[in-house]
Amino acid sequence: MTTATLPQPSQPSTANRRERRKLDERCSGFLDCALQRLQVNDEIQALLRSPFREIKFELPIRMGDGQIRLFHGFRVQHDKSRGPFKGGLRYHPDVDMEHFRALASVMTWKCALVDIPFGGAKGGINCDPSSLSRQDREVLTKRFTERLGHMIGPDRDIPAPDMGTGQREMAWILEGYSEENGYTPDVVTGKPIQLGGSYGRQEATGRGVSLVTSWAAEETGIDLKKATVAIQGFGKVGRHAAKCLSEKGATIVAVSNVKGGVYSADGLDIPELFAATSDSEKLTDLSAVATSADKLSNNELLELKVDILIPAAVSDVINEDNADHVQADMIVEAANLPITFDGAAILTDRRIRVVPDILANAGGVTVSYLEWVQNRQRYRWSEKKVNRKLNDTLRRAWQAMLRRADEEEVTFRMAALLIAIERVCEATELRGF
Repeated sequence: MTTATLPQPSQPSTANRRERRKLDERCSGFLDCALQRLQVNDEIQALLRSPFREIKFELPIRMGDGQIRLFHGFRVQHDKSRGPFKGGLRYHPDVDMEHFRALASVMTWKCALVDIPFGGAKGGINCDPSSLSRQDREVLTKRFTERLGHMIGPDRDIPAPDMGTGQREMAWILEGYSEENGYTPDVVTGKPIQLGGSYGRQEATGRGVSLVTSWAAEETGIDLKKATVAIQGFGKVGRHAAKCLSEKGATIVAVSNVKGGVYSADGLDIPELFAATSDSEKLTDLSAVATSADKLSNNELLELKVDILIPAAVSDVINEDNADHVQADMIVEAANLPITFDGAAILTDRRIRVVPDILANAGGVTVSYLEWVQNRQRYRWSEKKVNRKLNDTLRRAWQAMLRRADEEEVTFRMAALLIAIERVCEATELRGF
């Protein structure tokens, strides 16, 4: 008798696994500096560094072609001292536990900084969503929801979209969870409007990036209406940030995706690029749209002489190898952990101001919270009200970070982490052990 081996998706290479471990270590580097400055005792430090729960499980499914394939699902729940776990679901072939551990930690500090009652989480599936049929993605997503079972819920852990996922996957999670629990729209955020989603959620992260960028530009002495901006990443975050900043009068001179980028010293036609692209994983050749613009690589974009650089794609794109070549006056981190610990030190030495990810891209989780609140009330707010609350929430966090940075003469990143860690520590102590 022979035993069949289930075909599996390609596993992350040794080099990729090493990079994921480095990502976790780099995240810890920023945290270490803040903990030392706050003189947090060893016991609390151990709690803050260690996730509450890490889950990995098998996801065997029969594909539409009849083949059985084995995937793996992940969920890291980092901290729940301030409320239910909250964080996105990422579908990508290279994800692993180290990757999600770092991103879940970032979510904890992000929620604490903007002062919304959630803790941090992150998870996903090691798959390439673009290679799967719609039916296979639906089966995989619902199986993922089934395996997580009682570990998610509106008062336990609320997933949201991330790289490789969107409204459609959130709708499938809602359906999968509601089969056993009744209609429960507050189990997930980033849903379609027809299923309890919030107006303004799709563009919230990019809109938040544009708001924070405008405040930081004013603080730094940059006239946004005369500013040149380069944006690496033109997907869920970057394209909405570009649209909002363009509407504020900024000149977007370069944008890119994994296929490459385009550059025009006089400014790109952002409405044209926006209309020709989408938030989904389907990537458009930007040079085929902006035919009069020059082509450039992602690395070249990072080294352009611009007023504002916005990395809005993946982690670690600015590091010890290229930080010396960055020519922007200010960087706004629209992606999670786009600058490594060593890269950040170089930028600080060069006096290049960096607005950290835990504030710059917090618009998404802020409106996710607002969606969750609306679902709890079974009442929908207008887009105007949602955007006003987004502005107010981020503005308070920006002002708190700015005051802390001025008072202690530290970077924006350090100030943001100090505020977030203090809030989590206080909640932890109040709850007891």
